[in-house]
Amino acid sequence: MTRRNLLYAQSGGVTAVINATAAAVIEAARQHPHCIGAVYCARRGILGVLAEELVDTAKLDDAALAALALTPGGAFGSCRFDLDSPDDNPAQYDRLFAVLAAHDIGYLLYNGGNGSMDTVAKISMAARQRGYQLTVLGVPKTVDNDLVGSDCSPGFGSAAKYVATAMLEAGMDLASMSGRSGRVFVMEVMGRNAGWLAAATALAAGGRADAAPHIILMPEVPFDPTRFLASVRATVERLGYCAITVSEGIRHTDGRLVMEQDHDGKGHVQLGGAGQCIARLIHARLGYKYHWAIPDYLQRAAGHLVSATDFALARAVGTAAVQFAVSGRDAVMPAIVREADRPYRWRIDAADVHAIANLERRLPASYVRADGLHVTEAALRYLQPLIEGELPRPWRDGLPDYPRLDMPMLARKLAPLS
Repeated sequence: MTRRNLLYAQSGGVTAVINATAAAVIEAARQHPHCIGAVYCARRGILGVLAEELVDTAKLDDAALAALALTPGGAFGSCRFDLDSPDDNPAQYDRLFAVLAAHDIGYLLYNGGNGSMDTVAKISMAARQRGYQLTVLGVPKTVDNDLVGSDCSPGFGSAAKYVATAMLEAGMDLASMSGRSGRVFVMEVMGRNAGWLAAATALAAGGRADAAPHIILMPEVPFDPTRFLASVRATVERLGYCAITVSEGIRHTDGRLVMEQDHDGKGHVQLGGAGQCIARLIHARLGYKYHWAIPDYLQRAAGHLVSATDFALARAVGTAAVQFAVSGRDAVMPAIVREADRPYRWRIDAADVHAIANLERRLPASYVRADGLHVTEAALRYLQPLIEGELPRPWRDGLPDYPRLDMPMLARKLAPLS
């Protein structure tokens, strides 16, 4: 079998465990020296491929890979960039395949969400049209947990663990400071169109009645101010306080976003501020004191609070992607299949990226309580195992000891991208 090089790249919003996937890919690739030569990584996702900004992982020994696996963020840099279709922009693909050919890339693994699976599908199609021998794999990750065809998305479990912990601790603080005047706390979490992270904060209650969060607002349920404010009032009258989780993408009954920050000129809307909007509405209508918070990057960057289950899943999809690649499984994604809830049992299957690309998996109706303001026991059964387990990690001077790894850039073989 002819040995070809493997190229791995990260795409979209990063997670606390995406580098665990990267480390697993590198480790697995080294187990196939008969068909995989060098293992390269692109800087800044597909943009780095187009710019021929590639790094060589040869200097990463076992200790460095173990450290990489425990590092949050994207070690190789990520991007939000959508390839055009091959028919609409052939020059873009001319450059892409020139870079791949210059470095003898026979395997391309793209680690991202549903948009990244569209990139995988496009590159696979273009390779076949051009007669270039390339096996392209999607590798799943996203804190939004909205990938179709997989039980969960690596990265979600750790983000869910973080937001549930934040709600647990904030709820205890809120309860200690409550008084006759009433007090509310609102936490806004990520979730443009899917409320998985918001739903995960329900785990903070641990099955305890009247424990935070008392209300969860999710994009799947149109925001009804009258019903919402009545629930807030009833909770404050009963407890003296109310803790609320808000997904950033909640919408009014007419489909308008409750809050958006900006447009990027390409139709993409930057979200943020829905939690503040809800908090101010409560104060204006009910007069309660309020605090609000946005974990923002914190919920996807908390390497100190990684879910051991999530870590194991992240490594498993990286290993499986390499195995699928060397067996010639083109344009597929390693998908997680749940076999049991408690204990959580799962396996990895191959899913066609064409059935995943640009689709979103939202909370099923069975996971949302009838009043639309919280989640059901079925949701908790699904969520609980994904946040379980903790990882030992090195600390230095009271902080997590995250490494700075030596990853030299490959010499360019092509003219700079114009």
